Formats: sequence, C-alpha cells, structure tokens
Amino acid sequence: MPRVIVYPPDEQGGRRVRADGEILGLAYSLRDVAALFQMAGLPEVDELDVVRADWVEWRGGGPDVWGS
Repeated sequence: MPRVIVYPPDEQGGRRVRADGEILGLAYSLRDVAALFQMAGLPEVDELDVVRADWVEWRGGGPDVWGS
C-alpha cells in the first residue's frame, strides 16, 4: 500500500490527502478520503479501512477532525 498523509484541516475544513508524494485531492470527510483512494486505483478501500490503516498518517488530528 502507498504511504498516505492526511494533512490538518484548512479554514474550510478540507484536508489535503497525499499518497507517495502525490496529492490525491482535498477531502471533507472519511467518505471523501476513501473516494480519493478509489479514484487512484484502490477500489476496495472504504471508510473503515481509512480509519484502521497503519499506512495512513493523520496530521493535525485523527479521522474525526474535519473543521474548526
């Protein structure tokens, strides 16, 4: 699996998602993070995978932090 970083929320609550150095997009929920993985060619990844995966590094708060 790729090494994934989910960055802290921006002013609008979006979190940038990067995999192996490439920006996948901006997510506003766990569903969005899973959708970014699916669009990147990992169709089997769902929200539970995103929360439990040891290959996802959450910066600025865990998977329950999406805005101020």
